Amino acid sequence: MSIFALQSEAGGFLDEGLKRFNKEFDDWCVQFDNYEDANLIRQNLGKKIVAEVVEITPLSYPKYFFHTLQGVIHATRQIDDKIICIVEPYMGSNFRIAVCDLTTKKVTITKTSYKNVLSVEGAFAHFELK
Repeated sequence: MSIFALQSEAGGFLDEGLKRFNKEFDDWCVQFDNYEDANLIRQNLGKKIVAEVVEITPLSYPKYFFHTLQGVIHATRQIDDKIICIVEPYMGSNFRIAVCDLTTKKVTITKTSYKNVLSVEGAFAHFELK
């Protein structure tokens, strides 16, 4: 499960109008089901717009695939058919761990909150599904 997008060297994603780059990958960005289509458009953009084809997966960009996942994602990893994320629900809040199910698209936030990066990274590294 992946999609392809056009990304600038600075990191923005090309919008549907093929003129500007958005900082965040969202519904307004041009997206492709396969690399070949994305590369064809990239080659036809002309010399003014320089872009590379990138593959976006649930592991590399979970917020796109799990629309109910809110906040800033700091790290992701995959365990079986789940994407596990370190999430900061809103700026300055305690960190949480989110479990995103690839099969059902359901997002579950764990009840435990972590006050600092070291504690959440330790829990994240040793997180096990029950």
